[in-house]
Amino acid sequence: MASPRVIVAGAGPVGCVASAVLAEGGVDVTLLEAAPELPLELRASTFHPATLDLLDRFGVVEPMLRLGLMAPVFAYRDRRKGVVAEFDLGALADVTDHPYRLQCEQFRLCEILLDAFERQPRVTVRFDAEVVGAVDHGDAASVVLASGETLKADAVIAADGAASAVRKSLDLAFDGMTYEDRYLVLSTPFDMAAHLDRLAAVNYISDPDEWLVLLRTAGFWRALFPVSEGETDIDALSDRSAQRRLGGIVATSEPFEVAHRTIYRVHQRVAERFLVGRVVLMGDAAHINNPLGGMGMNGGIHDAVLLGASLAAVLRGDIGAERLAHHAEIRRKLAIDYVRRHTHENAESLAAPDGAARQRALDRMAARAADPAEARAYMLQASMINAVSAMRDELDEVGQPVRSVDRNTVSP
Repeated sequence: MASPRVIVAGAGPVGCVASAVLAEGGVDVTLLEAAPELPLELRASTFHPATLDLLDRFGVVEPMLRLGLMAPVFAYRDRRKGVVAEFDLGALADVTDHPYRLQCEQFRLCEILLDAFERQPRVTVRFDAEVVGAVDHGDAASVVLASGETLKADAVIAADGAASAVRKSLDLAFDGMTYEDRYLVLSTPFDMAAHLDRLAAVNYISDPDEWLVLLRTAGFWRALFPVSEGETDIDALSDRSAQRRLGGIVATSEPFEVAHRTIYRVHQRVAERFLVGRVVLMGDAAHINNPLGGMGMNGGIHDAVLLGASLAAVLRGDIGAERLAHHAEIRRKLAIDYVRRHTHENAESLAAPDGAARQRALDRMAARAADPAEARAYMLQASMINAVSAMRDELDEVGQPVRSVDRNTVSP
């Protein structure tokens, strides 16, 4: 009897992880990527403890650690006064095997998995294969490629990003909001830590004029700044803008080397459904959020683990389709209740135009850090351990168990 087959649209971290989960579950996979080769964009770069726990079984964490940087401490700072609050994820070692954030570019995970797929007969990877739409057939699903080719399988996974052609072809609403500011990201090899006292690897920096996020990867410091409506994309991306903004972090006599720069709009949106028959939406195709807190890619990987394993179980006949529908609704609820709320709170704390409101937010963060119980509760949320623990039963049901905190300690 032939193995079930699933088509996965998008070879980013979500599509690659979903493919690994499906292959482990006895499903043959056709992984389609629109680009001619793996995009090496410097996009998401933070892997949270809960995500590393989920990924460990696929043998990717150890090579990622060699390529990335462990960051057990993250900090909130005032641009003028310095450190306001520090949180050490090492305090969560009793509930996670990875009590730190891993700073590692998302494409590294894709490279590791794509290399593994070359030795995995269940996964076939096709580049230059842009998916422009999908159709649910009840007991199967199909995709249409830009070339006009149609491919049919037992199911389709949409991991094709925020502009998902699959989601649009299914006519699913993608409601939410767009932030007024755009975000500019600059990467530099300049050693910020040599010039700023107690600089953590991940820093949220409040300021009345220009807040920012400053984080370290293995090779660069990356700084995220807001861009107001009064500044054009061209101006924000200019050398003058980059030097002014980086010079506002550390004043130097020499210009900064800028290794990478990009600008983008920021949204908080969630698809009305993550499941249409045999078509499953994951990652940015299903939900996008403010990047402050680094939860977007991580939440997408959580989708891939639970929904990929659930879909495999349905196709094997181990569970009914109603369980996949339940799991899809669980993931949608978590995208709203955990990810959207936490990332929006971060945005409000850093970017509040009212100085008094911003100071109150910093004071609350300092109080959290000073109280061990409050600090632990906050880190359980920020590390996404709460979010994974909230779907512990569902992960167990589809054979993806993970360490988790006692349910009584998880707060929504």
